[in-house]
Amino acid sequence: MNRSLVIALGTGAFVSALVVGVWAQSPQPMQPGQMQHGQMPQDTMPHDVMHQMHHSMGGGAMQPGQGAFGAMAEVVRTLEADPATDWSKVNMEVLRQHLIDMDEVVLHSSVRATQVPAGLSIDITGTGRTAQSIRAMLIPHTAELDAMSAWSAKVEPIPDGVRMIVVARDPADAKTVARIRGLGFAGLLVQGGHHGPHHLAMAKGDTLPGHQH
Repeated sequence: MNRSLVIALGTGAFVSALVVGVWAQSPQPMQPGQMQHGQMPQDTMPHDVMHQMHHSMGGGAMQPGQGAFGAMAEVVRTLEADPATDWSKVNMEVLRQHLIDMDEVVLHSSVRATQVPAGLSIDITGTGRTAQSIRAMLIPHTAELDAMSAWSAKVEPIPDGVRMIVVARDPADAKTVARIRGLGFAGLLVQGGHHGPHHLAMAKGDTLPGHQH
């Protein structure tokens, strides 16, 4: 037999064996109604579990892409999951306006902090909608800060914004004084766990004590 033909036949046999071996080790297409070992039937799997599995396997993006959008989506899910929700009182536009205020204060305000005995004095200012948002957010937020045990807080209006003063209740408490100064405006702004409940209450048409915006 021609040597070239022998080599060709041998090579072809090797490739065929390799393909068959790989195919045998690969997951085979399942027939209708057939399940892999340990797999839950899709028709009995809870929809939310299927949804999470779909995303965890790369079936789609999970992040909303924008913080305010995500906050509103979270509130809507909570309202829809609560059978006691009174939809005649729900007003998501109020929440949207509040989230705009948050965006203005966090991203567009000017902040100047000055150390004072036992804490900080912070001027937060802006123009137009930003100035309105500063007053709308920080006057009630300062009341939340003042309710905390470690420090006292007060706010006063100034041109184009407010001045927020936060000091340790015990001036000799060096750790708390350092914490206030280390947190600064950004850190003090996120203190307290009232933001989530506040957002839900706004959307439901309720008002938390001390919050009028």
